[in-house]
Amino acid sequence: MAEEMLNEEQLNIELSEEVAEGIYSNLAIITHSDAEFVIDFIKMLPGIPKAKVKARIILTPTHAKRLLRALKDNISKFEAIHGTLEDAPGGDFPMNFGGGPFPMA
Repeated sequence: MAEEMLNEEQLNIELSEEVAEGIYSNLAIITHSDAEFVIDFIKMLPGIPKAKVKARIILTPTHAKRLLRALKDNISKFEAIHGTLEDAPGGDFPMNFGGGPFPMA
């Protein structure tokens, strides 16, 4: 019965070639309001004081929490195979955008 329900609820997801290539990002800035979370993915280059937002994702608070759980689960699985990941040196990026920037590199 559960297997039948899974088959009925499968989602067909289309992935274009352009999107499949992905976008490199080494900084994420997360802001939020009462109704939404906004995650800006940015690429910073050494020695260049200007950086561009490469993608912006807007989520409801509920979906942001689901994303957090999914990331935690995937990081746990990754670490079980490859060992514990260490936090990047330097701590948080010294800017405040209402929700906190989180460097990814």
